[in-house]
Amino acid sequence: MIPSAVLLPLYYKQGQYHLLFTKRTETVRVHKGQISFPGGVYEEDDGTLLNTALRECQEEIGLISEDIEVLGALDSEPTVTTSYLISPFVAHIPFPYHFRINRHEIDEIIEIPVSQFIESGFSLSTTMSAHGKSAITYIYRYQDRVIWGATARILHRFVTVFTRAMAIENKDTENTSGPDNNLNQREHNLSGEYFSRNRHNSPGQ
Repeated sequence: MIPSAVLLPLYYKQGQYHLLFTKRTETVRVHKGQISFPGGVYEEDDGTLLNTALRECQEEIGLISEDIEVLGALDSEPTVTTSYLISPFVAHIPFPYHFRINRHEIDEIIEIPVSQFIESGFSLSTTMSAHGKSAITYIYRYQDRVIWGATARILHRFVTVFTRAMAIENKDTENTSGPDNNLNQREHNLSGEYFSRNRHNSPGQ
């Protein structure tokens, strides 16, 4: 499979966490018009898949690596029809941020509160691969947006970890500060310890 990587940009806005997505243009080679996380295919000069995700973020939306705090990695996810193996990395980014969109690749930036995915849940669908095998995929909806395929599977894994992390943080803060804890403190406490480190951060390993 073709090694690739994406970044899940996470930021705190108006009292809650948001995830940043991109909508791809109709002129890109694959996954035209789909909602995805910023990222792309591994190149030899990258050295690691994390560097791939960081490079692609800068190329696609102008998010530079110096402004990114990498929290960890999720398990790699294969695409069903296009033979990519995607390594997802979760990162905290500052807000607000002056993004610079590459209009050849990205049609728009989409921000969605993480709580939306937790509260609204998902539906399931079956997708047929190029080899005739079926695969179950998640479908998330937000307003008129539909997130599906490998992006939705990565998102589902993130939401599972995030929900567990928030449950732990809520319990800890209630024990130390009472139920009226400061939301900014909860933002500060979300750290990389909740995300499993992806050991296969380089295609050569």
